[in-house]
This record gives sequence, structure tokens and C-alpha cells, in this order.
Amino acid sequence: MNLRARRPEDPEINLVSLIDVVLMMVVFFMLSSSLVNEGRMRIHLPQASSVPTERPKLEPLVITVTQQGSYLVNGRELLNTSPDTLRAALLQQAGADRSMRVTLRADARTTHQSVVTAMDVLARLGFAEINIATINSEPAGQP
Repeated sequence: MNLRARRPEDPEINLVSLIDVVLMMVVFFMLSSSLVNEGRMRIHLPQASSVPTERPKLEPLVITVTQQGSYLVNGRELLNTSPDTLRAALLQQAGADRSMRVTLRADARTTHQSVVTAMDVLARLGFAEINIATINSEPAGQP
């Protein structure tokens, strides 16, 4: 027979779950507080004047890629489809001015490689503003 008196058990608090919850809250607040800093970014947007500025009237540089893959620079057909020939023609037409805009016109049935080659030659020469001409498929008068 057990004559010893039973001691009441000391109450215990399980801290493992409490630590998990606190850790999750710390991670949540750290992540959400870093996103708040993006809202403090100051952005100065440009303003447009009501009168457009005059640009010097330069002859535009237009490269046309035909259905067969040949190139025309400002309406003049090149001897062959070599990138070196296109590069020489562009250097002759543009000179040292790389700030002029270039319009690239390609036939709908031309190969993709011919257009990419023209764009690659333009990029290697340093032209930054390249327009790709498209045709509006809607009839005139329709919005």
C-alpha cells in the first residue's frame, strides 16, 4: 500500500507553440514593412507643353525588307542581302548621326530572319530609335 501523499502536479506552459506563433508574426511584419518603403518613392513626371517643338527636317531613314528578303534603303535597292552591304548603305545614308529615327518596313510574307538581321545591323551601328511600320487593317473612316 502506498502511504505517501500524492503531490499535485505543477502546471506547465507549453512554450513551443507560443514561439512558433511569435516567429510567424515577426516574419509577417518584416515582409510587410519592407513593401511600405516603395510607396515613399518620389516620381517626377515630365510635363508636356501645348505647343509642339519643331524638329529639324531631316530625310528619314527607311529600310524596306521585300518578300524575297532583299533590302531597300530610302528606296534604293541594295546589290545583295548581306548584312555588310546593309551596314555600308546605312553608314552612307546616316553618316555619323545615330540619333535619327529609323523606320523598318517589312512585307508580311518576308522571312523573320531578314527582319531580325536588319534590326541587328541597326543595333550594332548604335541606332536607338527604331520604328516598325505597320498597316492598319481597318478600313478608313472606321474607328
